[in-house]
Amino acid sequence: MNLKDKIVSDLTTAMKAKDANRTSVLRMVKANLMNKQIDKGSDLTDEEIIKALQTLVKQRRDSIEQYEKAGRAELAEKEKTELMVIEDYLPQSASKEEIEKAIEDVISETGASSIKEMGTVMKAAQAKLAGKSADGKLLSETVKAKLQN
Repeated sequence: MNLKDKIVSDLTTAMKAKDANRTSVLRMVKANLMNKQIDKGSDLTDEEIIKALQTLVKQRRDSIEQYEKAGRAELAEKEKTELMVIEDYLPQSASKEEIEKAIEDVISETGASSIKEMGTVMKAAQAKLAGKSADGKLLSETVKAKLQN
């Protein structure tokens, strides 16, 4: 069963269980995937679905940050709930330690020493962390910190 079929199956289960929050989030995810499929003109691969889900996760994190700055705790909580449902379909996230180790390995392999080489280090670190989802913001901040030392 591919990822899209799992999402559709879970949507049906959530509807039968009358789980309004989960149903709402999974409908939104399904609609997003359908739009991506229409844009592409053919079925999405699991990799493309994961990329779309990661975009949705990033949007939720940005929204949470904005709502918390604005003092809108109830909206931030709604976004956090959506975030948890979407993350269920993503590969396990890389820990901070795994990200730091991958970056240190890449820096020693490539000999990167200045902030100008940040792009090279980022690409190689993401390749090392393949199979795990890594928070781009955390990855970027860690690379910057390591290259500035």
